[in-house]
Amino acid sequence: MFAVVRTGGKQYRVADGDKIIVEKIEGEAGTAVALETLMTGEGAALTMGGAVKAEIVAQTKSDKIIIFKKKRRHNYRRRNGHRQQLTVIKITSVA
Repeated sequence: MFAVVRTGGKQYRVADGDKIIVEKIEGEAGTAVALETLMTGEGAALTMGGAVKAEIVAQTKSDKIIIFKKKRRHNYRRRNGHRQQLTVIKITSVA
């Protein structure tokens, strides 16, 4: 049994016991969350809707990304960094 869920503007195909990394979801480690379900399926049979419950495992950050802007011959250089906040969740049930 699998489901397609949407969170953080992205879609993920999940099944029971999967661990996925998504954009930050508010909550502490151990908190249960319900995800927006687009469809569920088993084999070739698909149904719309359903319920997916997950548990927050950890709140982390991604690797640092460096943004460097430069305009040649204008003495213009800007260096900036960014670390996206992420949440690791474990799928507990797909119904």
